[in-house]
Amino acid sequence: MAAHLSSGRVNLNALREAGRRELREFLDKCAGSKAIVWDESLTGPFGLIAQYSLLKEHEVEKMFTLKPGRLPQADVKNIIFFVRPRLELMDIITDNVLREDRGRSPQRDFHILFVPRRSLLCEQWLKEQGVLGSFIHREQYSLDLIPFDGDLLSMESESAFKECYLESDQTSLYHAAKGLMTLQALYGTIPQIFGKGECARHVANMMIRMKREFPGSQNSIFPVFDTLLLLDRNVDLLTPLATQLTYEGLIDEIYGIQNTYVKLPPEKFAPKKQGEGGKDLPTEPKKLQLNSAEELYAEIRDKNFNAVGSVLSKKAKIISAAFEERHHAKTVGEIKQFVSQLPHMQAARSSLANHTSIAELIKDITSDLAEIGFAPSSASLLKSSEDFFDNLTVEQEFMSGIDTDKVNNYIEDCIAQKHPLIKILRLVCLQSVCNSGLKQKVLDHYKREILQTYGYEHILTLNNLEKAGLLKPQTGGRNNYPTIRKTLRLWMDDVNEQNPNDISYVYSGYAPLSVRLAQLLARPGWRSIEEVLKMLPGPHFEERQQLPTGLQKKRQHGENRVTLVFFLGGVTYAEIAALRFLSQMEDGGTEYVIATTKLINGTTWMKSLMEKLEPAPF
Repeated sequence: MAAHLSSGRVNLNALREAGRRELREFLDKCAGSKAIVWDESLTGPFGLIAQYSLLKEHEVEKMFTLKPGRLPQADVKNIIFFVRPRLELMDIITDNVLREDRGRSPQRDFHILFVPRRSLLCEQWLKEQGVLGSFIHREQYSLDLIPFDGDLLSMESESAFKECYLESDQTSLYHAAKGLMTLQALYGTIPQIFGKGECARHVANMMIRMKREFPGSQNSIFPVFDTLLLLDRNVDLLTPLATQLTYEGLIDEIYGIQNTYVKLPPEKFAPKKQGEGGKDLPTEPKKLQLNSAEELYAEIRDKNFNAVGSVLSKKAKIISAAFEERHHAKTVGEIKQFVSQLPHMQAARSSLANHTSIAELIKDITSDLAEIGFAPSSASLLKSSEDFFDNLTVEQEFMSGIDTDKVNNYIEDCIAQKHPLIKILRLVCLQSVCNSGLKQKVLDHYKREILQTYGYEHILTLNNLEKAGLLKPQTGGRNNYPTIRKTLRLWMDDVNEQNPNDISYVYSGYAPLSVRLAQLLARPGWRSIEEVLKMLPGPHFEERQQLPTGLQKKRQHGENRVTLVFFLGGVTYAEIAALRFLSQMEDGGTEYVIATTKLINGTTWMKSLMEKLEPAPF
C-alpha cells in the first residue's frame, strides 16, 4: 500500500505501521459501531497514516466535521472526537455533548482522542462545563512525525514557528523531541547530534533528559541514522522568502500542496474530444496526489522547472514508441507480453498527460516571454508572467547583494498598484534579511506605505515580523550578509539548471543557507566556518549519545552515512530538493532524511505570522 515509504535507505513504513497499530488499538477499546467527529485540520495528516478502509474494518460507519450545534443523526453506539488540545475546540465539543438527546434509546457513548497529547487544561475546561464525565475514554494519540515520503517526515504543526519565536511557547519543541524519541525506539539511538539555534538546543536538551528519565528506552536496535542535525528556521530566514524554482516548489508556490495533495484548475485536464469545442468543461478542481509512488513525478519533482520540459518530451517519445510496439507483435507470446505491459504503459501515459498539463499551467505564469517567445493564452496571463519575472529579478538582485540598502522602486510600484500584501511583505522581508536589517529611514518608509495602502490593522503583523527578526532596523550599522554569502558560497553566477553540479540550481543561483550548513557539516565539518556560525543567531553545539556495547557501527567500504536533518519552524520543497541532490551525489558520502515541524512556502509562512484584527462590533 505504501511501497514508496520503504524505498529509501530508511524504511519509514515501520513508523506508519506503528501509528496504524496504535489507532487500531484505540478503536477496538470502543466496542460497537462508531462515528468519528474530526477536527478538520487532522483529516489530511490522518489520511497519510490510515485510509477509510482501515477505519471501516474497525466498525467506523460515519464521519463528521467538528462544528457547533447538534451532532448529525447517526445510528451508532460510539461517538469519538479526534481533536487537537485547543480550548476553542473544547467549547464546540461541550456544545455537541450538551445538545445530545439524553432521552434517546439506546444512549450513545462519547470518547475523546487528543492528538498528539492529552491536555490538563482542556480536561479542566470540559470539567468546568460539566461534560468531562460524559467521556468514557479520554486518551492521546501521539501523531508526532507523519511519513510523507520515503525520505520526508512532518509534524504538520501549523503554528510551530509563531509559537516558538513570537510566543515563547515550547509545546511544539516538546512534540519534536517526543517524535525523535519514537524514531530512536524504532530505528536505534542516533550517536551524534549537531545543532544550530536556540530551539535546536532546547530539543536536544529535552531528548537527553527524556533518555535519562526513561532508562528503559535504551534499546538494542542497530542504529540506522549516524547523525541528527537540528536546525532552527530563524538561522536561515532568507530561504523561505524566495520563490522556489523546482517543479514541486513551484506547484506549492502557485497552487499549494496540502498533505501530498494538490488541487488544480480543471480546464487543462478536460479530455479533448473532436468536434465538441469547449462545451461541458469540468468545474470541480482536479485533485492529484504527489509523491514518489508515481515514477515520473519522482524523476522530475526536484528538477529546476526549466529542465522539466525536455524530460517530459523525452518520456512522451518513449511511451509513444512503446505503444507502437503493438503493430510489431506477431506471435501469441509477443502479444501476451504486450498485453501484460499495458496497465503500466497506460498509467505512464496518464501520468505524463497530468504532468504536461501542470507544466503548462505553471509555464503560463512563470514564462520569461522575451527569453522563449512564448505567447500566453490571455492578456491576464501575459500580465502575470511579466509580473512573476519582475518579482524574481528583484529577489535575485537582493540575494546577490545588489541595492539592498535603499527603497526599491519595484516594491514601491507594487504597493501603489495594491498588489497582494503577502507578496509585498515577502519582498520587504527579503530585502531586510539580505541587508541584516534596514536603515531606519527605509524601514519607516515601507511601514508607512504599507499601512496607508492596506490599512492600519496590519500594524500588528508588521510588529510580528519585527519580533521574528524578518523585518527589523539595522543595528550597529553593520551588514553581515555579504560575509555570510561569500564564505558559504550562497550566490553562484554560473548555475547549470539542466545538469546541476551545485544545490544553487533550486533557486537558479541562490544556494539555501540551511542546506549549505548541512553540506559543510558532512564535509569538511563546521570548524571550517566557525566565524560565520557566530554571525548566525543562536548557539551551535554537538552532543554524543552512548551506544550499548556491540551496537557501534562498522561502516562497509563505500557505504554512505545517513543524516536526519530536522528543521524546527518549517522547511520548503526547494530545500528538500537540495538535500536530495546532495544524497544523490556520487562522491557525497551522505544520504539525508528530512524531518520538519511543517512543510511551508513563503506565502503560508507569512500567513502564519499575520494577525487577523476583527473589526469592533459597534
